[in-house]
Amino acid sequence: MRRTLIRLSLALLAVTAAAAPSAALETKAREAVVMDYNTGTVLFEKNAREAMPPASMTKIMTAYVIFDRLKNGDLSMDDKFVVSEKAWRKGGSKMFVEVGNEITVENLLQGMIVQSGNDASIVLAEGIAGSEEAFADIMNEYAERLNMPATNFENATGWPDADHRTSALGLARLARALITDFPNYYDRFYSQLEFTWNDIRQYNRNPLLRRNMGVDGLKTGYTSNAGYGLTASAKRDGRRVITVVNGLERPSGRENESARLIEWAFREFKNVELFAEGETVEQAEVWLGSQPRVPLVTDQRLVMTLPSDATDSMTVTVSYQAPIPAPIQAGQQLATLKIEAPNVETRTIPLTAGETVPQLGPFGRIVSGVEYLVFGAP
Repeated sequence: MRRTLIRLSLALLAVTAAAAPSAALETKAREAVVMDYNTGTVLFEKNAREAMPPASMTKIMTAYVIFDRLKNGDLSMDDKFVVSEKAWRKGGSKMFVEVGNEITVENLLQGMIVQSGNDASIVLAEGIAGSEEAFADIMNEYAERLNMPATNFENATGWPDADHRTSALGLARLARALITDFPNYYDRFYSQLEFTWNDIRQYNRNPLLRRNMGVDGLKTGYTSNAGYGLTASAKRDGRRVITVVNGLERPSGRENESARLIEWAFREFKNVELFAEGETVEQAEVWLGSQPRVPLVTDQRLVMTLPSDATDSMTVTVSYQAPIPAPIQAGQQLATLKIEAPNVETRTIPLTAGETVPQLGPFGRIVSGVEYLVFGAP
């Protein structure tokens, strides 16, 4: 097995190797997670995989289900759903719909996302699945698909229920998926500052939208057992960060803790591209091929989120059986790339042949074999 240690440039190493552990950070939130959106790297977590009541942050999943129907063409913004008595009677935050009214999906989404309307959420759920309970089953199917830990939805609103739960990590993964899968809907609704329905003007409950710090979503939540929570996302210079906090005692607590975690993530970490898609990482020796070497390339763009104050302690190693016998087909996996750094999860990436290398003819194989025995590898 041939293992090659790749030395990246000192300029690159200065910003890629890991140094400070995220455990040094503290938060007053009962549950919290900080995630880099671009790479999915968890930068900080506190009780992030434990079950918690999500309150109205549940509505992120309700929106995800609706957005998926819209994207697939099973639903349109102009479709109308009828307001049931159950929806009209629901307490908590409201869009203030009236029983029997027919309301477009577009307006219901604004009522749910901007105004956090429990009534709007129920109207959407009943319109899609016939009942809120049936809609919760759909939500759980999506939660399993998105790998949301400790999650079970019982309703579309986040109304208190002993069996209604998710986790901070689950909400972060959900937020990331929503932004990735439905960027147009995300941009359209989650940064909307106000919405008026039934002559009642209400402002978006996400306080970070007004703080000029790059925040453009997502959702607040509060119940007496959940405490104050906020799932937020901010974008700066092409990089996006997602934070989830929950279990705080005051609305100002969720606002300030979220803002502090966002600033910390942008300040302390950077995203660094190590290799571009299709870039040659190493030249591997070929046995009895029409050429002596074959480029080993990555089939994906490799970006890692690493601390900004890093030193040159990262190692990048290529491993493969050498020499590689011909014939070799372009795209054939030939090697692995391992990236290691302190306090960073080790990543192993497959490397494939960058081009096809035919086998030599009979005479060529004899000559090459003799040269290898006499002179060794080229």
